[in-house]
Amino acid sequence: MATATRLEALAGRQLSLEEPFDIAQVRETRLSRLLMIYITTGLLFMLLPGTFLGVWNLIAISKHHAATFVSAGWMQAHGHAQIFGWIGTFVLGIGFYSIPKLRRMDRFALWTAWTSWGMWTLGVSLRWLAGSYQWHWRQLLPFSALLELVAFLMFFLNVSGHRSEGTRPKCLEPWVVVVIAATLGLLATLLVNLGITIYLAVRGISPDLPQNLDQRFLILQSWGFLVPFVWGFSAKWLPIFLGLRPLHARLLLAAVAWNCAGVVTASAGRVEWGVRFLALGITFAIWALRLLEPGEHSAKTKGVHSSFPFFIRLSYAWAGIAATLSLWAAATTNSHGVWGASRHALTVGFLATMVFCIGQRVLPAFSGMRLLFSTKLMFVSLLLLNSGCALRVSSEILAYQGFADGAWTWLPISAVTEMSAVTLFAANLFLTFVSRPPSECRVSRGREITTT
Repeated sequence: MATATRLEALAGRQLSLEEPFDIAQVRETRLSRLLMIYITTGLLFMLLPGTFLGVWNLIAISKHHAATFVSAGWMQAHGHAQIFGWIGTFVLGIGFYSIPKLRRMDRFALWTAWTSWGMWTLGVSLRWLAGSYQWHWRQLLPFSALLELVAFLMFFLNVSGHRSEGTRPKCLEPWVVVVIAATLGLLATLLVNLGITIYLAVRGISPDLPQNLDQRFLILQSWGFLVPFVWGFSAKWLPIFLGLRPLHARLLLAAVAWNCAGVVTASAGRVEWGVRFLALGITFAIWALRLLEPGEHSAKTKGVHSSFPFFIRLSYAWAGIAATLSLWAAATTNSHGVWGASRHALTVGFLATMVFCIGQRVLPAFSGMRLLFSTKLMFVSLLLLNSGCALRVSSEILAYQGFADGAWTWLPISAVTEMSAVTLFAANLFLTFVSRPPSECRVSRGREITTT
């Protein structure tokens, strides 16, 4: 009897000692589930209205040998689903994952994160529906843009309102400055998007943006929002992951300055000067990150495929190709194919490759310290993505510009290749998310041993 009483007391003391750990584990589990919902939503946008719609568009274009055969509304809906539905959702999810964790998971922050997810997802879905099928587009276009803007503002207010407890204000690190510039670029993009949709709803005859306006808006979306985000997180993670030498902070800030100048200049209508500034920006960024120099330490490839450093550098090579093609396109009349090749080199070659690399490197750890399901799937997805991108970029130039009529048949091949890549990427993350975290396995085994 006395022994039983003593064991009960020890058990009670053990539970009280483990309580803080259990609370922290519950918070981390909730944050991981929130992040996985955001990432899963982004993957669904990437697969369904994004990639699959893009494949359908390219098959139709290839069949009729006409780049203008598919309506501009369908093409713009595809692009919106990729930029905002896929990468935009990833950015918000990772941001919310970090903010409530620092705020000790207060209820308001959690409610804000889930509400923002609902509004953002609905806004992107309605934008795709209105642009693709023109169903009540005069009402849905501005409403979808408003939903996206409000969802982002909820995120933005959480970011700007965060203050670390017990620390004095310090100078911001260079990568933080770059991410802030990217965040302001996203805000500007959403504001312009709202203004454009209101204009189309009042005075437009369709939900399609005019070609000239669409060209400048794409520069704002891609170079003003997406590219600086990648630079910022590259400055934070690549020196560690690739073992690079310390970055040149001033050069990186100079790259952001040139990039901002290029976006503003191109958005104002001086595209030929804007793309020159953008080319200078990406050159300074590669120099600042020291990607072409020998590393200071060996790359950290544990948990990912050993080709990870190669594809990171390849992605920045694609960014340089995109900038070079934009210079060619701006200096040439009737350069629709070159512009398309430049956009694809940037969005797929640079941005998607970086997401494939960094996403499969950090998201499993963020999602409850999981391990990536398969490093081989990671390699195959990256190989297919870059192969399809090379085929797409070359075929757009050769076919659209009239250099080689046979290149029209390459378009659907490139589309299917890239679709296979994104499907494998999504499957690898889905299987990672449904797997059991090693930490839970250890806790379960510990509890079984304690019980027995």
